[in-house]
Amino acid sequence: MTTHQNVEHLAKKRRLALIGMTLLFVMAGILYVVYSMRVLSKREQTDNAYVGGNLVTLSSQVTGIVSEIRADETQLVKAGANVIKLDPVDADVALAEAEARLGAAVRQQREHYVSVAQYEATVQLRKLALQEAKDDLERRLPLAADHTLSGEDVAHARQAVKNAQAALDVALKQADAARASIAGVTLASHPSVLAAKAEFIQAWLAVRRNAIIAPVSGYVAKRSVQAGSRVTPGTPLMSIVPLDQLWVDANFKESELKNIRVGQPAILEADMYGGKVEYHGKVLGLSPGTGSAFSLLPAQNATGNWIKVVQRVPVRIALDSAELARNPLRIGLSMVATIDTSNTDGPMLGVPMPAMPVYSAQALSQPLNEAESAAEAVIAKNSIQG
Repeated sequence: MTTHQNVEHLAKKRRLALIGMTLLFVMAGILYVVYSMRVLSKREQTDNAYVGGNLVTLSSQVTGIVSEIRADETQLVKAGANVIKLDPVDADVALAEAEARLGAAVRQQREHYVSVAQYEATVQLRKLALQEAKDDLERRLPLAADHTLSGEDVAHARQAVKNAQAALDVALKQADAARASIAGVTLASHPSVLAAKAEFIQAWLAVRRNAIIAPVSGYVAKRSVQAGSRVTPGTPLMSIVPLDQLWVDANFKESELKNIRVGQPAILEADMYGGKVEYHGKVLGLSPGTGSAFSLLPAQNATGNWIKVVQRVPVRIALDSAELARNPLRIGLSMVATIDTSNTDGPMLGVPMPAMPVYSAQALSQPLNEAESAAEAVIAKNSIQG
């Protein structure tokens, strides 16, 4: 083969290679367009997403001095665990005083119940005295008519009837007043006894509340309480973060919200683990306002020097608790969220409030039946006739 033929052969091969590469680029472009129309157009992605969660603030329900702190930051506590203990002396004294007031109230009302019978006996006694005075007057009237008795004796007899009648009226009023204070109620259900009973139950619960328990299971964070500190109701002592109740707040641009609906599936990646770990979630709802609308100082755009800034709306995405258990996350971590928007049948904002509580803390329930039993025992002890 001559040199000229070799050159032509090489040029032909180059043309074929260029045509092949061009065809490959064209096919790749076509495939990308199809992929973009079929797949990418059905997805919305943002890296402006962060892990959120509940930050449960632990506080005291009573006033007291901290005597023990049983959990510190980064440590795991279980719901119902005694995390902080207060000095019980003041609460014990208050309970003793409440018990004494309840016993005194029972005895005082028991005295009222007994006094009713006493007043009723007095009424009977006054009735007998009145009848005796009337009988005496009737005996004296015939004698006065015969001038056997003087008019002065008859006048004294009439006055005695009036005095007896007045004494009966007083006794009747006293009996009515005594009956009014206890009418329609038993000793145990008397308002004064119930008020003292409520104070006793409150003092009984205050003794138990010297043990500050964890309302949820989670990890301790932001401990601000110290041993020996005096705490008051509502003072933040520490925070507990339940890492099994996390979600992601993905901040999408306003132009990306058109096809996002509640219930759509989402794939999330954490910067902490990279692309090796994927989380699967679903859209819970969209915020009713942009992030700037709820900021401390909302933007004021009614000015002459206005520059349009693309706003972002938080979209809350639920996480799978099983995946969280395998690969734990922390509040505030950065995430990349990708939502599959192919199905747009769901609502655009959110779902109605559920019938059942979203969160609950059974560990905070107090044994009121035990407090009631203790109060009933005090009432029964002071109701016994000595």
